[in-house]
Amino acid sequence: MNDIFNKTVHASVKMQRISPRKARLVADLIRYKSVNTALTILKNTNKKATEIIIKLLNSAIANATNNAGLDATKLYVSKILVNDGPTLKRFQPHSRGRAYPILKRTSHFYIEVTEFSNEVNELMNKGDK
Repeated sequence: MNDIFNKTVHASVKMQRISPRKARLVADLIRYKSVNTALTILKNTNKKATEIIIKLLNSAIANATNNAGLDATKLYVSKILVNDGPTLKRFQPHSRGRAYPILKRTSHFYIEVTEFSNEVNELMNKGDK
């Protein structure tokens, strides 16, 4: 069987102080996009999660080029996950001695970048023309 994907490299960051639900909105924008396209999309998106994901994507690109020796121009985002981290529980005082809970959510980010083989890269470039 001919494997069209050569190598996969990942990067992750944990305990980021952002709600996973809000971060997934940004993550869904770049899933299955080429790395250059993903960076362009992120730079034009005005959300808090974009800063975290840009740093994470740049880390994954650096891992691919320095550790695995992959070509950065052939990389694409094959997997991006935003999972729940531990929730910080705080309380807001209210009337009559009550306390209302406040949940400060955290997120764990995981991203994988994969290098296309030459055949798939030619097919993708052919569609761009």
